[in-house]
Amino acid sequence: MSELIFKADIESPMKLEEFLRRNMQVSRRLLARCKYHGSIMRSGVHIRTLDTVFPGDEIILTCPDAGGKVQPNPSLDVPVIYRSEHLIVYNKPPFMPCHQSHGHYTDTLANAFAAEYPDLPFRCITRLDRNTSGVCIAALTPYGAGFMKDKIKKSYLAVAAGIIKSGGTVDKPVARKENSVMLRCVMDSGKPALTRYIPLFSNEKYTLVKLIPETGRTHQLRVHMAYIGHALAGDELYGEETPDISRHALHCGYAEFTEPGTGERVSLSVPMPEDMRRLVPGFDDE
Repeated sequence: MSELIFKADIESPMKLEEFLRRNMQVSRRLLARCKYHGSIMRSGVHIRTLDTVFPGDEIILTCPDAGGKVQPNPSLDVPVIYRSEHLIVYNKPPFMPCHQSHGHYTDTLANAFAAEYPDLPFRCITRLDRNTSGVCIAALTPYGAGFMKDKIKKSYLAVAAGIIKSGGTVDKPVARKENSVMLRCVMDSGKPALTRYIPLFSNEKYTLVKLIPETGRTHQLRVHMAYIGHALAGDELYGEETPDISRHALHCGYAEFTEPGTGERVSLSVPMPEDMRRLVPGFDDE
């Protein structure tokens, strides 16, 4: 069982559900789990979600944990860059999937997570493609997962083919390509997608760009960069293979979010991997 304690730091009485959902940002799913499979208490007495909460009340939510079902693999070495009661943040290496899939049953971030938290489900909040490296956030509690939804600011570093002289915005909808399970494309009938790009450094072949996604569509950054004629180096799906790098050159270098447990703002950054640095040898980010 997981237990969450909230102090009603409010100026006037309000309904419990309103306090938990609006003020404490408890997800509807978590609240339902506590209500039907755990307990909601005030001063040792059960309280209903339609009951009134008063200033200074202490509310305790108890809910069952979902058991982990992923095989632990303690041999996987994935750096942890942040940890709290509710979150764990990794610097995910390239070539490591986040979740298990065909051909990847023991080499995923989920397997690394299970080695440390065998009784917890792997709640990956900011899933990265297998070949994308960098900041990857997972929740340790249901509250952390619900609290973090749509509250994370991220930026990426990418090495794009060609020379990009000025920044801009790609505001084009992205949809699944017809007759393909994996491929995405720009399509008028797709979901809204917006990417901001800022060139940082160029040589005669590549441009290092900072990419800021304002939406989170599958393959959005890769599709948008290919759409403007600057596919990512090594992106065999949306550009061309190259002997210069054995993956698409994309790295989540920065994330900013509010810590669920304390309300403090957290900023995390991880350096660009060596395989991407080799593409832009004159760049110095120190």
